[in-house]
Amino acid sequence: MYPPNQECIYILEAAPRQRIELTFDEPYYIEPSFECRFDHLEVRDGPFGFSPLIDRYCGLKSPALIRSTGRFMWIKFISDEELEGKGFQAKYSFIPDCQFELSGADGIVRSSQVEQEEKTKPGQAVDCIWTIKATPNAKIYLRFLDYQMEHSNECKRNFVAVYDGSSSIENLKAKFCSTVANDVMLQTGTGVVRMWADEGSRLSRFRMLFTSFVDPPCSGNTYFCHSNMCINNSLVCNGIQNCAYPWDENHCREKKKSGLFEQITRTHGTIIGITSGIVLVLLIISILVQVKQPRKKVMACKTAFNKTGFQEVFDPPHYELFSLRDKEISADLADLSEELENYQKMRRSSTASRCIHDHHCGSQASNIKQSRTNLSSMELPFRNDFAQPQPMKTFNSTFKKSSYTFKQAHDCPEQVIEDRVMEEIPCEIYVRGREDTAQGSLSIDF
Repeated sequence: MYPPNQECIYILEAAPRQRIELTFDEPYYIEPSFECRFDHLEVRDGPFGFSPLIDRYCGLKSPALIRSTGRFMWIKFISDEELEGKGFQAKYSFIPDCQFELSGADGIVRSSQVEQEEKTKPGQAVDCIWTIKATPNAKIYLRFLDYQMEHSNECKRNFVAVYDGSSSIENLKAKFCSTVANDVMLQTGTGVVRMWADEGSRLSRFRMLFTSFVDPPCSGNTYFCHSNMCINNSLVCNGIQNCAYPWDENHCREKKKSGLFEQITRTHGTIIGITSGIVLVLLIISILVQVKQPRKKVMACKTAFNKTGFQEVFDPPHYELFSLRDKEISADLADLSEELENYQKMRRSSTASRCIHDHHCGSQASNIKQSRTNLSSMELPFRNDFAQPQPMKTFNSTFKKSSYTFKQAHDCPEQVIEDRVMEEIPCEIYVRGREDTAQGSLSIDF
């Protein structure tokens, strides 16, 4: 029995980057009272009496595991003068600040979480703890999937330790620092895995599978592993060996993969049925709308054929044809002008020769006058070798006149012929004369 009128204070201090765990052993008894006003145990998270209060404890039931958030824990026990009890006995341990928690039917414990979650800085030592919680009333089976220590057989530099129940030294189940790590069966529902690696052993690693199991006989929702353990049916044929021996994966090869219709659940079937019904209703509605909708009459009107417009589009323009014919007529008129010039030269030469031969011109005056009166009936030979061009609808030509004039002065008549040739044929030649003048004119109209 603890003595009366006692006040004891304990201050626990861990190393940097570590925390404190406090566990209570049996038997445990502190005088029970309302809100623990009399005999009690007070625990604070820190090094002082005014640090945050974790809780006050008294009565017959021992407290659960207490864990600090830092590297200090403050504990005080007080007893009065009246009733006493058996007291308490507690154990403390220093754990690293790097911690992880896992629970469930199975799972993977891996050292790579330390780098992924940046629990430690590069170049620092690794001291981490993984706490595993099994399903209710179950135990824990641990099997290493990967294990490698950078400095084998040097446990002071790197190791992996397994605890059964808590991280206390007396609960140490196994410690591995060599080249091989064996499977571990825990007898409680709480397992603790600790990894330590100094600054020069950061390449050490491990990967571990934990499985929750119960002792036989197995119930309806469990599978018997033939090794004194029953696991959950959901772990059978999942591609991972959860039993100590691969009984849970041996017969999975004989099972056929479920087909498409077998994979469709009731929810999937309901969704597919509703969707198909909606599509079918919409299709029926669209057909009814098309049937009942009045049809539009389409009147095909034939437009009158415009021959003039059609001809204007496809016939070549007239001016192109006229331009081509103008070029041919210009060439023909150039030849005609040359022939007329030759004809005038011949006339001049013949007249001059007659005047010189006769030595006078009087005898020809009457002839000339007579010719003046008969010029209208005189026929002038003219040769036209050019065919008359085809008339054009839109072509408009203006023809000018060229005249030949005969003059008589003094003793010798000189015949001067002035000509102007225009560019159009056919032509018409006619002669006009007057009796009261000594002039006559020969005109050619084109």
